[in-house]
Amino acid sequence: MIKNSLTGKQKSFLRSMGMTLEPVVMIGKEGITPTVVQSAAEVLKKRELIKVRVLQNCFEDPKEAIAVLADRTNSNLVQVIGHNGLLFRRNYDKPKIELPK
Repeated sequence: MIKNSLTGKQKSFLRSMGMTLEPVVMIGKEGITPTVVQSAAEVLKKRELIKVRVLQNCFEDPKEAIAVLADRTNSNLVQVIGHNGLLFRRNYDKPKIELPK
């Protein structure tokens, strides 16, 4: 996992972008399955910033589940609020998001 290589300013920038996003990856009662990890990794490659939702029927703690997903997709955990989390992973081939320095 990329250990918080984001500055506070960059996290703030990504949080403001994430407010308008809809969750694209859902973690259900099965928890973090290889399918969930694979779909999250594919969407991260395309979008760089994704919103993840932990559904009510998931037995895992939302913070832990989203942190595990961030770890397995090799992405930065930007924030967790309630059952939603933001993940960011830079696409070096085709960057879409220009982070502030």
